Amino acid sequence: MLAKLQKLTTLFLLAAAFGWLLYFHRRDPVLAVAGFLVITLGYTVFLAIEFLLLRVVNQSDPAPRPNWQELFSAWIGESWTTPQVFCWRQPFRANAIPDHLAPQPLVQGQRGVVFVHGLFCNRGFWTPWLKRLQGGRHAFIAVNLEPLFGSIDNYALQIDDAVQQITHATGRAPLLVCHSMGGLAARAWLQRMRAEARVHHVVTIGTPHRGTWLARFGHGHNSRQMRRLSDWQAKLDHEMPVDRHSLFTCWYSNCDNIVFPTSTATLPGADNRLVRGAAHVQLAFLPKVMNATLALLGDTYPERLPAGRSQNGLE
Repeated sequence: MLAKLQKLTTLFLLAAAFGWLLYFHRRDPVLAVAGFLVITLGYTVFLAIEFLLLRVVNQSDPAPRPNWQELFSAWIGESWTTPQVFCWRQPFRANAIPDHLAPQPLVQGQRGVVFVHGLFCNRGFWTPWLKRLQGGRHAFIAVNLEPLFGSIDNYALQIDDAVQQITHATGRAPLLVCHSMGGLAARAWLQRMRAEARVHHVVTIGTPHRGTWLARFGHGHNSRQMRRLSDWQAKLDHEMPVDRHSLFTCWYSNCDNIVFPTSTATLPGADNRLVRGAAHVQLAFLPKVMNATLALLGDTYPERLPAGRSQNGLE
């Protein structure tokens, strides 16, 4: 459903942009180019507004405030990354790299991975990660969370099914890698299934663990659950004791244009890792984040910080 919607949106925008260009290129070349740029790059204006909002909202947050250079760098990075994800990988390449469960040399006994995407995304989001693992020793599944605007609690069964498949294929508890809302879905799964012993570790990237200011503009069920101080968030925190947060590594950024204030993407007692100057989608594809996360599979990557430690002192 999501892939079809994003495919139609992308094709419509391209048709509108090139239609405008062809219609006006002889009458008024300047107007033709200006209209083409507005249609194709108009999304960057909305991104800029998000970055300005996060700077204002972050004024009272304990995390390091972004400077203008960091915000500009994040805006450029997100402007480059966003169309790759939402206009190519998800609508047209969502199934380009299938899940890897078939028995091959060295897969059995090697830890596997379950990838859980965020709101308004599908498994195509994880394509760069899947390419890293494709043809290697580790089994992996990238789930498609449906329905698109349903309750986060209802995604627990899909995650549970993926975890069972990976565990059966490898004989070991998997690593969960989650972006944005996907981290909340993983926490809901852990709480509902009492599944702490069935997972090796949970990595969240830009997850609104304590809600996000921007969710006030969303009207889907899952968007309302991600609002700051929502009843759903309070219940989730109450039912998952802080000592279980040692299972988590939480990557977050002071330039996250979707999840802010910044510290809402952290968990007390987790391995909270700050990356300065990275935007929400961009954060998931930084080599630093990918390498350190995949190191948890037991391969040779940079060392992780001790559990419960944060690079900027936030707990």
